[in-house]
Amino acid sequence: MFVATQSGERAALEPVLDELRAHTPFYRGRFASVTADHAAARAVLSNPDAGARRLPVDGGNTLARLQVWAMQDAPLGPLTPPSLLVTEPPDHTRYRKLVSRVFTARAVERLRGRTQQIATELLDQIDPRHAVDLVETYCSLLPVTVIAEILGIPERDREKVLELGAAAAPSLDLGLSWNTFRHVESALREFDQWLGQHLESLRRRPGEDLLSQLVAAQEDGVGLTDVELRSTAGLVLAAGFETTVNLLGNGIALLASSPEQRRLLAERDDLWPNAVEEVLRLDPPVLITGRMAMADTEVAGVPMRRGSVMVALLAGANRDPQVFPEPDTFDVTRPNAREHLSFSAGRHFCLGASLARMEGEMGLRTLFERYPDARVEDGAVRRSTRILRGYEHLPVTLSP
Repeated sequence: MFVATQSGERAALEPVLDELRAHTPFYRGRFASVTADHAAARAVLSNPDAGARRLPVDGGNTLARLQVWAMQDAPLGPLTPPSLLVTEPPDHTRYRKLVSRVFTARAVERLRGRTQQIATELLDQIDPRHAVDLVETYCSLLPVTVIAEILGIPERDREKVLELGAAAAPSLDLGLSWNTFRHVESALREFDQWLGQHLESLRRRPGEDLLSQLVAAQEDGVGLTDVELRSTAGLVLAAGFETTVNLLGNGIALLASSPEQRRLLAERDDLWPNAVEEVLRLDPPVLITGRMAMADTEVAGVPMRRGSVMVALLAGANRDPQVFPEPDTFDVTRPNAREHLSFSAGRHFCLGASLARMEGEMGLRTLFERYPDARVEDGAVRRSTRILRGYEHLPVTLSP
């Protein structure tokens, strides 16, 4: 697993990255071509012939047949069509254009003050004199409360939706145990059922929330279908919840162990946005992503045949020494920190990037301006997920 905060584990990772980079731009594995090279990873993510969807079943393609089998009777989720994560043009173009008209950077900025208010209220409920698990009491509650307001979820339903969102979030990962897989599918089906009823309520009584605006959004008189609306809302909950929890937890751990960086932020509060970018670069909430060649193509000068799987190791690309000098150093003043690939690139660039950046800044800044000497205690535990990267438990003493 990729670790940013413990030198021994970081040292264990370096030989793996060195081996991958020795085969620049791609390491050719049995099932996929893998890269930790920043330029090659960006090329994979930006290539118009590299798609996130599965190939049609033809020519006896075993992987494509396996994907079709896996999708049979699957509940609507972040990795099932018509989710933006796995939809390709021309549907993706129409779909994303409508969603982008609502989820704008300006709309996110209007949430900034409310997000800080939520962060302050959560900290008010924590006794700073004793170690507390900030994943449970802060990192989880901040993004889910913001998402609940974006989706117009009534106060009476928020606890239930939080539980469903936490249960469904592992759907973004691979290698789940059978019990976890069944639990995830059950949560996805239950959330989808609740969401159908919620959308009907918003159609009858629209609010000021972004989901109400999305229900009404149209292009040339055509809006999103009911299944596209449910898919988008589910993606906002599952992807926007888990990844932001990870961003906040990873950022708290990095800053708590970096007194010099905290001092810089205390002296220059204009550095906070860049500090979030550096957290995203050094300890990203998502470790890897993949694409499949939808046609014979060339990526970073390497021929890729139709059906080829390409894996971009985002965590490795973000530490490419050709792009980031002293890549293992946490530096909130790093001038090119924003060049990380933690939000992907190309047409599947994360739609919620502005929201995640804002929540990361407000969440981390509010915490450390109030408790500048917060420290992580023994007992911090990383999640067992393979694609997602964050803390399951993060005990912190806020006021030593």
